[in-house]
Amino acid sequence: MGESDSQDRWRGLLWGMFVGDALAMPVHWYYDMAALQRDFGVVRDFQPPRDFHPSSIMPLASTGGAGRGSHEGEVVGSIILHGKKHLWGRSNRHYHDGLQSGDNTLNLLCVRVLLRSINKTGRYDPGDFLREYIAFMTTRDSHRDTYAESYHRAFFANYARGVAPERCAGAENHDTASIGGLVGLPPVIMAALREGDAAAVDHTLLTHLRLTHRSTKLERYALALGHLLPRFLRDPEPQIGRVACEVAESLGFPATQVVERTKHAGLTDLDVIGGMVSPACYIEHSFPAVLYLAARYPDNFEAALVANTNVGGDNCHRGAVLGAILGAALGYQAIPDRWIRGLRSRVELEEEIESFVAKCQP
Repeated sequence: MGESDSQDRWRGLLWGMFVGDALAMPVHWYYDMAALQRDFGVVRDFQPPRDFHPSSIMPLASTGGAGRGSHEGEVVGSIILHGKKHLWGRSNRHYHDGLQSGDNTLNLLCVRVLLRSINKTGRYDPGDFLREYIAFMTTRDSHRDTYAESYHRAFFANYARGVAPERCAGAENHDTASIGGLVGLPPVIMAALREGDAAAVDHTLLTHLRLTHRSTKLERYALALGHLLPRFLRDPEPQIGRVACEVAESLGFPATQVVERTKHAGLTDLDVIGGMVSPACYIEHSFPAVLYLAARYPDNFEAALVANTNVGGDNCHRGAVLGAILGAALGYQAIPDRWIRGLRSRVELEEEIESFVAKCQP
């Protein structure tokens, strides 16, 4: 594989994350498929979120820490998401109130923080990332998103109590092991590839994951992603469907059989994601769902991301991981140009991605 082909894969992985997230953003955490169809039809292009979200349970989320709880705490409103707390108490408010068509959600904005940190230091530096992450999250008007996952709230609840940043990751709760925890790993995996050693990749990705997530369950899936992405980045002719099925089956999901049934027995994506596995964030469902979609649409980046979006649930974070996997395997040229052009931060992203590729590609 020539240098230009390799760079195309690296660009594809990174751009794929951002387009997968932005495409799904307006229907993120929709669980009523009739409502998704009614509000948006089949989502094939970037759209803004609607004010009314039929599946929103944001009023049940704690504003003082992880998980569900009361709105007495001030982590949301005073420490992070300044001026947004009042939106959390409104029924059916969209999680991404304030975003526009082609915008990225908070976890992808944190990926950009990571990219800028690596570009600045020339390597992955966990201490520098933590400083930049804290500054970004605690600075008023640094972004326009409204919602922060449990892990962000747990981290800043500890930070507000004076816990050292490297120990601020919250204790494991029911949703710690979620697909959102994998979203920040692809750039770390790529940076570690400069070492050329699988052990270095494993060590670096676990170091990064443990800054924000304490979960041995999640680590199993993180390591699977850390083994998968380098294969696709390096293989001149990646066997996307076969490899995705192998990884899924190693995690207990019968992907080969399921993909065959979609081809010959009339099984639909909604039968799989929503029937066999939950569309929610939980990693034992969401990561197999990503691998299923990669195996179901191995040569069609657009079809895979459209399918992911329209089965609802935690489709933003699944979309980011799926975009990374297929972008790494198929390259930048496989991503529809209209999606690249439609990203609201396209100019800044291009600068950050090009700098990252130049600094980190082996």
